[in-house]
Amino acid sequence: MDNLAREAAASWGLSDAQITLAARRENVVYRVEGPDATYALRLHRPGYRCAAELTSELDWMAALAAGGVSVPAPIATSDGGWTVEVGGHVVDLLQWMEGASLGAAGELQGITDRSGFCRILGQEVARMHDISDGWARPEGFSRPAWDRVGLLGEAPIWGRFWEHPDLSAQERALLEDARDQADIALTGVGDADYGLIHADILAENMLWDGRRLTFIDFDDGGFGYRDFELATFLLRYVEAPDYPALRAALIEGYAGRRVVNEAELDLFLLLRALTYPGWIMARLGEPGAKARSERAVRVALGQAREWMERYGRAA
Repeated sequence: MDNLAREAAASWGLSDAQITLAARRENVVYRVEGPDATYALRLHRPGYRCAAELTSELDWMAALAAGGVSVPAPIATSDGGWTVEVGGHVVDLLQWMEGASLGAAGELQGITDRSGFCRILGQEVARMHDISDGWARPEGFSRPAWDRVGLLGEAPIWGRFWEHPDLSAQERALLEDARDQADIALTGVGDADYGLIHADILAENMLWDGRRLTFIDFDDGGFGYRDFELATFLLRYVEAPDYPALRAALIEGYAGRRVVNEAELDLFLLLRALTYPGWIMARLGEPGAKARSERAVRVALGQAREWMERYGRAA
């Protein structure tokens, strides 16, 4: 993989740069220290996104960066494109962003005022949505859709969550019932405040330097409901003692520019929770997957019971 990274770096005139592995997650990321700047070289995992989707992701990130949102701006190759293909991997180069990672999902490392941070986060997410809505997307723009089909259809983006192998018959019935009831509720939401979303705003996908919040990893970004964006962040804290304060602060920050419907936010907390058992199913053989799977199932069942008791038929 290191040899592929160096081969790809040549397309940006960086074959002699210092290249070191920075992260091995869904994509493999290298830190590239050039003569004048530092960059992130990403080797995308094969088969997850097509070329049009990756180009669209980079076009969108470039627009956000130009609009003042702190995101890694893509760097064009010497031929003027965003990507190259090396060894079966699509590769791109991004501006290296400074700041400390906020840790793994569910953590906010280094944050002493968690509510204050959530207020800032809400403001920045709203600004990202505003800029996305005002941006004229280029012809051929293509990203996944976190819509009714993508969330609740027969082939959801992250998998058929109701078929998780660790579900009991009763638990599977609960998720199937919640799926049916949520589909009815989502029909009532319509297309209100629907547009481009990051779709994966978790602690590990944000950097913080004490004053500037940076969003990274737009791998799952696409079209979706804006309350789904907020729910993605909040879901990781539903079991935290300060969850009510974090939720209130996030909504306060976001509502300074955009409207938040509390009942719809509860619906999207359920919908986001349902995605994770599907996501982990394809990764059950990976290290640490057992604990992540147990949490995904526990939270999904908890959200399903809570939502059904409040908005649907009692489970």
